[in-house]
Amino acid sequence: MKFKTHPYIKAIFFLVFLILSQVHGYAQGTIIKGVIKDAKTKAALPFVTVAVPGSSQGVNTDNSGQYNIAITGTYTQIKVSFVGYNSVIKNIIPGREQSIDFSLTANNTLLKEVVVKSGKKKKYTNKDNPAVELIRKVIAHKKSNRLESYDYSEYKQYEKMVISLSDLSEKFKNKRIFKNYQFLFQEQDSTAIGGKNLLPLYMDEKLSDNYYRKNPYTKKQVITADKQVKYDENFVDNAGLNTYFNRMYQDIDIYDNNVTMLSNQILSPISDNAPAFYKFFITDTIKDQTPQLIELSFTPRSQTDMLFEGRIYITMDGNYAVENAVLSVNKHINLNFVRQLQAALEFEKNPDGKYHLSKSDLKIDFGIDKNKGGGIYGEREVTIKDFVVNQPRNKTTYEGPAIVTAPHADEKTDNFWQSNRYDTLTTAQANIYKNIDSLQTIPSFKRTMDLVTLLLAGYKNFKWFEMGPVNSFYSFNPVEGFRLRLGGRTTPTLSQRYYFETYGAYGFKDDKFKYFLSATYSLNNKSIYKFPQNYLRASFQHDTKIPGQELQFVEEDNFLLSFKRGDNDMWLYNDIFRLDYVREYESHFSYKLEYKNWDQTPAGALYFNNIQNGALNKVDDIRTSEISVELRYAPYEKFYQGKLYRTPIPDKYPIFTLRYNEGFKDLLGGDYNYQNITANIYKRFYLSQLGYTDVTIEGGNVFGQLPFALLDIHRANQSYAFQFQSYNLMNFLEFVSDHYASINIDHSFNGFIFNKIPLLQKLKWREVIDFKGLWGGIRNENNPALHPELLRFPVDGQGVPTTYALNGTPYLEGSVGISNIFKLLRIDYVRRFTYLEHPDVAKSGIRFFVKFDF
Repeated sequence: MKFKTHPYIKAIFFLVFLILSQVHGYAQGTIIKGVIKDAKTKAALPFVTVAVPGSSQGVNTDNSGQYNIAITGTYTQIKVSFVGYNSVIKNIIPGREQSIDFSLTANNTLLKEVVVKSGKKKKYTNKDNPAVELIRKVIAHKKSNRLESYDYSEYKQYEKMVISLSDLSEKFKNKRIFKNYQFLFQEQDSTAIGGKNLLPLYMDEKLSDNYYRKNPYTKKQVITADKQVKYDENFVDNAGLNTYFNRMYQDIDIYDNNVTMLSNQILSPISDNAPAFYKFFITDTIKDQTPQLIELSFTPRSQTDMLFEGRIYITMDGNYAVENAVLSVNKHINLNFVRQLQAALEFEKNPDGKYHLSKSDLKIDFGIDKNKGGGIYGEREVTIKDFVVNQPRNKTTYEGPAIVTAPHADEKTDNFWQSNRYDTLTTAQANIYKNIDSLQTIPSFKRTMDLVTLLLAGYKNFKWFEMGPVNSFYSFNPVEGFRLRLGGRTTPTLSQRYYFETYGAYGFKDDKFKYFLSATYSLNNKSIYKFPQNYLRASFQHDTKIPGQELQFVEEDNFLLSFKRGDNDMWLYNDIFRLDYVREYESHFSYKLEYKNWDQTPAGALYFNNIQNGALNKVDDIRTSEISVELRYAPYEKFYQGKLYRTPIPDKYPIFTLRYNEGFKDLLGGDYNYQNITANIYKRFYLSQLGYTDVTIEGGNVFGQLPFALLDIHRANQSYAFQFQSYNLMNFLEFVSDHYASINIDHSFNGFIFNKIPLLQKLKWREVIDFKGLWGGIRNENNPALHPELLRFPVDGQGVPTTYALNGTPYLEGSVGISNIFKLLRIDYVRRFTYLEHPDVAKSGIRFFVKFDF
């Protein structure tokens, strides 16, 4: 049930708030509110000064151009002023609540005078520049003005995010396909970001309690209420969608040296080295409010660098703190798909005289074409209240994961939200939840989502069962020839506890059937595709595999990977039984316990041979029976859960993985005793204007005497797709080791060099380099040349060896490339530096990678 509040009741509540917030002059309060816009464009003007002449009272408009000022005393005028515009004074009636709007006209006369008097353009310099001297004082006071300057702090936060289709034409809106969806569209001022016609698709609101502790360092958010537009889980990972949007529209800390924006880092205008990259100008001094403010405008020295432009307002009370900021980017920046970006930050004064962020508003409009056509518009508003400092809580408050969702946070009623949200929803926003619910009941929408899921995720949904993935239905290879595969899996619609998956495949050349069967039991009564996972799975696979091929986020049966360079005829037939237990925690620590029984039979040109009694002996197969433990810790990890894989959302935090395997001879047919330990660390390093670097370090050691097929067969890649964790010019089964260490380094300059070359900067290309190094070898006990009873290294048809051990020289390869071609494609020229004498190796090659990125 909804209640309409009477206007008089609203006025009473407002007056009560006013009385409580004023220190003196209660009886003679005057309340003025309104909107200030540009007279020509009708665009709202943020941070316009609204002052009372003859007093120190004044406020600034917010990022929507709105102001609200409570005046004490019998003043009869208010003055509005803004740099570049003519000031306006209007009369007011003391002691009353009034609504007064302003339309400001540009001060063209002033601009003409500047042009006449300017003469020869003076070269910008940091030396003896008062604007640069001011920004250096702001930089010097950053540490004392940050949240981290307090031992403890806490606050309550409300955030609202809305995502819409934007810049929609009337022709598009009136298309026949949208005949039944007209109720979804909303209109706004045509000059606003996103254009006149919007089609809201997503909305999320959160209320949270936030806690900070300096020592030991802790930042914790407790989400007390969460309301989100939710789509059918058969089509959309709602939690992943929320994570992805939050990554795109994340918090902006202007006091950080670098501001993370759309998976890129943009140098803050108050970073330690900002004067080297930005030009600063003092454009206004605001004296009719306390404390006085200086408006400092800034622009990039190079218009194509990853930098902001805009203005900040600095307090002249000795704190040199930021009181307001407006950040945007120019259209020449090498930032994909972004038409417009605007971030507005507001800060409030604490009782101790320092400032804290009280409100932020981030708006971004995306489009394939930056100048025309439909796009996607998103806005995230954050409001902070009840900011408290240096009042420590019980230590249990600061313990646990960084983000915690309170029980039943997503079950709050409409009445709760009406009473507790810090902002009032517009009528259009209030209708988004019910509109999307209604949309999902329309048969044509269900058919559309079904088709989109088939095209993008590769699965066709049949409610309790989904068939796919489509891109694995057909492939080919030298062993099986043409291969057909058909499979699918059950969905949570059938059961939240039990999940089944299967496929069958047939090779027309080897005339053999392959298959896979698995059954999974969810121990937490949640979908096994949702975080955190807690399940038990049993599976059996009878299929082929290339030794040493490890693919990332790609099915091995993917049709495009059927195309490979060189000889690719050494394969395995595998019979693998697995029993897995997987447990994940909210802290993003997880472990996996596994029993694996693996029978390997050589296929194609691969043979298992050893020497017995001085004669060559053929070995039909080898079998292992092993138990393994894998520990993984990925603090603050974010990802989108797709139909097949979790697609990671890169961040600065490392990922640690440790795996231990132990094989047991005579346990369920196992032929060998052995131990194998592997450790892996991945981290992305952000280097500000120089881009970012992804580094992976890995090491492993095998204990025990084993045939080459059970040693570490290093990850090779003979496809034409660039693989980040594989060696792109190494042949399959070329190198094996019983101990090794490796490093992979991939760096993107984000266009730092190309952006400064006139002929290239318009293409928005980005420079990339990659290096991979592998050190390792085999001990004498695992060398078949010294132990003929071990399986011999494979040879080709002419008896030439094709498998080797690293002999003290590392395997090295590197590449240089160009990414962001057509905003999607990366092309690398890869060069191999060592072991060039090996037969049938490629010394160099071109590799491709498709990636969507901002």
